[in-house]
Amino acid sequence: MVTMRVGALAGHFGRDVDRCVDKVVGIIEDGHRRGVDLIVFPDACLGGYLGDLTDPDVDDLPPALDPRGPELTRIVGAAGGMTVCLGYTECAAGERYNAAVCLTGDGILGSHRKVHRPAGEHLAYAAGESFSAFDTPVGRMGLLIDYDKTFPEAARTLALDGARVIAALSAWPASVTDRASKLANDRQSRLFDLYDGARAAENQVVLLSSNHTGVMGSLRFLGQAKVVGPGGEVLCRTRDKGGLAWCDLDIDAEVERARRTLHHLCERRPETYRSHHRIDQGDPCVSHS
Repeated sequence: MVTMRVGALAGHFGRDVDRCVDKVVGIIEDGHRRGVDLIVFPDACLGGYLGDLTDPDVDDLPPALDPRGPELTRIVGAAGGMTVCLGYTECAAGERYNAAVCLTGDGILGSHRKVHRPAGEHLAYAAGESFSAFDTPVGRMGLLIDYDKTFPEAARTLALDGARVIAALSAWPASVTDRASKLANDRQSRLFDLYDGARAAENQVVLLSSNHTGVMGSLRFLGQAKVVGPGGEVLCRTRDKGGLAWCDLDIDAEVERARRTLHHLCERRPETYRSHHRIDQGDPCVSHS
C-alpha cells in the first residue's frame, strides 16, 4: 500500500510571467508543507491563455518560453521530491506551442504539445503531433491539454502506453456562444465535468483535472478542478473559485480494483473499430451544402 497525496489546482494566472512563477513556487512550497506528492497546475499558468478564442489578438499573445529557461529552472528547483505538472507557451524552432511539462527537482520528466486546437487557436499555436506516457515518482503518467480531452483516442493512447494517471491541464472557458447566468448551468461546465469522468472511467485511470478561474479578455473560466477515480467518481473538487482539490489515495490499488473484473483495455476489439463511411453519407467532416 502506497498512499499518496495528489491535487489539481483551479486558479487565475495572467500575462506577468515573473508573477506567475512566484505564484507557482509559492503554491509548491505550501504543497510541501501539506505533504503533497503530485500537483497539477492549469494549462498556460505561466503567462496566461488567450483572451479570445475565435479571433485571438496577435499583439497580446501569451509570452513564449524556452523549457530550458530560467522560469522552469526555478520551478524545478522548488519542486524537490514533488511531481509537478504545469502548462505554458513553448517557443521551439520558430513555432509557438500550447505545451505542458511534468517535472520534479531532478528536471523535466515528460512533456506534451497540445494536439487538438479549437476555433481560432490555430492562429496562435502550432499543433503537437503525439501522445505518450512517461515514468514519474507517482507512477506512469500522461498529459492532456484542454481540448485534447474531448477526444477519447487521446486518453486511450496514454492508457495503452501504460499511464495510470492522466493530468488534464485546462484553460477551459464558459460557452462563448450561449452563456448561462450561472457558471454551474453553463453548457461548457457540464461538458468539462462529463469529459473528466468519461476519460477516467473508460480507461480505468486516475485523472487530475485543473483549470483557470476568473476572466481574461472575453473569456470567463470555469474552475472546477477535480481528482477523478478510475470508476469515474469525483473524489474531490473545487467549484468556480480558486483552490486546490486534493485527496489521499493509493493509485495502483485504485486502478487494480477497478480492473479486477472488467478490464476495458484488455477487452477491446480493435479490429472492429475501423471507420466505414456509407457512400450516401460521405465524410461527416466535409460540408455538402
